[in-house]
Order: sequence, then structure tokens, then C-alpha cells
Amino acid sequence: MTAIGIIGLILAFALLMWMIMKGFNIYLTVFACTVVVAITSGMNVYTTFTDSFITGYTSFFKSYYFIFLTGTLMAKAMDVTGMAKSIAKAITKIMGTEWAFISVPLACGILCYGGVSAFVCSFAVFPIALQVFRAADLPRRGIPGALCFGCSTFAMIAPGAVQIHNSVPSTNLGTTYMAGAINGFISCGVMLVLGMVLLRIWLQRAKDHGEHFVPKEGDVFADDPNEKLPNPIVSLIPLVIAIVLINVKINGNAIAPVEVGILAGAVSSVLLAWKHIDPKELPKHFADGAAMALLSITNTCAVNGFGGVASASPVFDTIVDAMINIPGPKLLSLVIGTTVIAGLCGSASGGLGIAVPILGPAYVNLGFAPATVHRIMALSSAALDSLPHNGYIVTVTNGLCKETHKDSYFLTFILTVITPFIGSLVGVALFTIFPNLP
Repeated sequence: MTAIGIIGLILAFALLMWMIMKGFNIYLTVFACTVVVAITSGMNVYTTFTDSFITGYTSFFKSYYFIFLTGTLMAKAMDVTGMAKSIAKAITKIMGTEWAFISVPLACGILCYGGVSAFVCSFAVFPIALQVFRAADLPRRGIPGALCFGCSTFAMIAPGAVQIHNSVPSTNLGTTYMAGAINGFISCGVMLVLGMVLLRIWLQRAKDHGEHFVPKEGDVFADDPNEKLPNPIVSLIPLVIAIVLINVKINGNAIAPVEVGILAGAVSSVLLAWKHIDPKELPKHFADGAAMALLSITNTCAVNGFGGVASASPVFDTIVDAMINIPGPKLLSLVIGTTVIAGLCGSASGGLGIAVPILGPAYVNLGFAPATVHRIMALSSAALDSLPHNGYIVTVTNGLCKETHKDSYFLTFILTVITPFIGSLVGVALFTIFPNLP
């Protein structure tokens, strides 16, 4: 039964990835995968759903709902006030024409680090990216890679980033958002620099092969000179408020809980840009944000529910033991385990929701500091999560940018899979050589 259970678990994860890639409803997907695990592991199908699945589902909802809600409201506020666009335009102006392509991932990264969701970052910066790539005559198919790189790699997983990717390890391991700060910032810095270099090389090679900017139907390039946007410096204040409240400690405790810090950022953005919004629309914006938050977290909860089923399988401990005992540095096996689970889920946050409660304590018991485990898992969650079936990748590539995977995904793969994986390996080396740095 052990061999059948292991095969069933592997098949279930493969089915999960295939169904997500094919666009099946997330609930249908996780229900089908749950049945496969239950049958092949000799578990009662009914109690598997009513016990293991629902426990994984509700535990994630209970722990992270208010973070999702306040984060979505923060993103909505930065969007409707024009603050996100203001920051993006200011960075583009500073960088100049030749290096303006760097402004796309930088703008996304700043917004993402401050707590704005990847989706909102991409939608806010995309119009700016169109202007930048057209002015520099860069191939349009490079825009999805530039956006995804800025939103889902170095900034999303950095120490102190106001994102779920710090929240999940923090909640489970009792660490702070700044866990593994020095080694973490160096690793993310390597990702940033390497990604920028690779993006530059790809764009230059494309131009050398005769590629130019070719607009698509529906592209809008008009930059309204009369558009009134908040001052870009003022627009940064809500992001700074959220980061400071969550990460700065007084007497050993953060100034405010995570949810309060993010909500303070959202409220401050509305107050600071009051003249740029219609107060009568605020209830609608709040309702839209709340609905978006609920949809986002329940989808992730569904994946986490399947994770609860997988971890309850009688053969799961065998698989975890095998993963922990992969030859080589133990932290390398943690990188592999985390990024594989994130890849199968097609989600960094969903992968962490499964991996951290299972692998985190196991590696802490091996003697690694919780801060080290936190940062290594956060870093490695950003690699294989960006495979073609990732919902964010699909939305940005096909929906927002109207490009195909065939034309644009190779660059996205280099920037959002290869680059974070190399950054994760840098993290393994740093935490191995300097395990006691703050």
C-alpha cells in the first residue's frame, strides 16, 4: 500500500498541475486530486473531505483572511487614487529613454514591497510599460516578462515585504517579516541585478535580430498632459507607513499587527489623495476590494485544503523524510521541496501554505534557526511557482498584455524561474556560511 500511496500522491500533484494549466475550476481540481489521494492511500473519502480537507481550508482562512482583505484594500486605494501610476511615471522619467525598461520592474517592485498585490501592480504599470517600450522601440513581447519579474520575484519575497509570502512563514514559525534580513536582502539583490542584466541582454538580442515595437489592436498611448495625479513622493508615504508599522519594533514588538499596518497604509492613501477621488465611489471600491479578497483567499484555501489531505496521507511522512535526506546541504533540499510544491500548486502563496506547516518544523527540528527556514522557504517559493499554468502569469501574458506564451514566456521563464532559483542558491550559500547574521 505504501508504494501505491506514493504513486497516488505523485499522480495527484501531477493532476493538480495539469488541471490548473488547462483552466479547470480550482475547486473541481482540488476535489478530484483529493479523491485520488484518498483512494490510493486507503483513506475514507468522505472523512477525508470533512476532516483533513476542511481543516486545511479553514485554518488558512482563519489565519490570513484579514491580511488578504487589508492587502486588497491597500491595492485598490493605490489604484483608484492614482498613486500607483504616479510612482510608476516618476521612476520612468528618472531613468531616461535608454534605460527606461528598468523602470518597469522597479516600479512594480516598489509597489509590491509596500503591500500592493501583483495583479494591481501589473495593471497599474502596464500603460507606462507600453509608453516606455514604444519610445525605446523595444519588442512588445518583452513586456510580460518585465512586469512579472518586478511583481513576483525580488520584491515579493524580500525581508520586510508586506506580502503573504512573509506572513505564512511568520505565522507558522513565530518569526518576523525581517527574518534573515541581511542574507535575504543580498539574495534578493542578486535576483534584481541578475534579472536586469538578463532582461537587457534579451531585449538587445531581439533588437539585433530586427525586432521592433509593434503595437496591438487596443493599445492606448495617449498620455493625457492634463491628468491630475498625486505627487510621487506623497504617493510613497502609504507604502512607507505600512512597512514601518509592521517591521519597526518598540520594546521587542512591532508597532502594529500586520493587518493594522496594511489598513493604515490604505487609509492614509485615501486621505492623502482625497482630492483625486470621488468620495461617493468609496463604498463601491470597498465592496469591490472585499469581493476580490474573498475570491483570492478562498482559491488559495482550496489549494491549502488539498495540502491538508496530502499531509494526512499515511505515506506523506515517507516522502518528507526522503526529501529531507536528499544528498547535499540540508538547506538545498528545503529549497527543492518548497519550490517543487509551489510549482505543482502554480502559486507561491499556495505552495507556502502547504510547505511551511509541513517542512518548516521539520527543518527547525534539524537545528536550523526559524529565521533561516523562513527566508529560505520564501526565496525558493518564487521559482517554480511561475510555470506556465500560474494564474498570475496567464492573466498578465494573455489577458493584460495580449501576448502568447509561445512569443513571450521564454523571457518570463528566465526572469521568474531561473533568476529566483539562482537567488535561492545564493541564499543557501549565505545561510550556510553566515548562519548567525541578523
